[in-house]
Amino acid sequence: MKTTFDISNEDFEALLRHTQAKTKREAVLIAIRAFNRQRQLEELNLSLRGSFREFLTNEELRTRRALA
Repeated sequence: MKTTFDISNEDFEALLRHTQAKTKREAVLIAIRAFNRQRQLEELNLSLRGSFREFLTNEELRTRRALA
């Protein structure tokens, strides 16, 4: 799919630097995939929040670490 965007040079240079991509297209694909992955993880986190009951409290964890 071809799409045209107006992106500032400063933002695009930062994107290229952070992704270490060789082409602009590759940089955009990396950024889109990273964004989508982050959102998927956030959704998973929200769906699982509060569903686990067997986690240690911070105090229990400190006690176990001290005994190790």
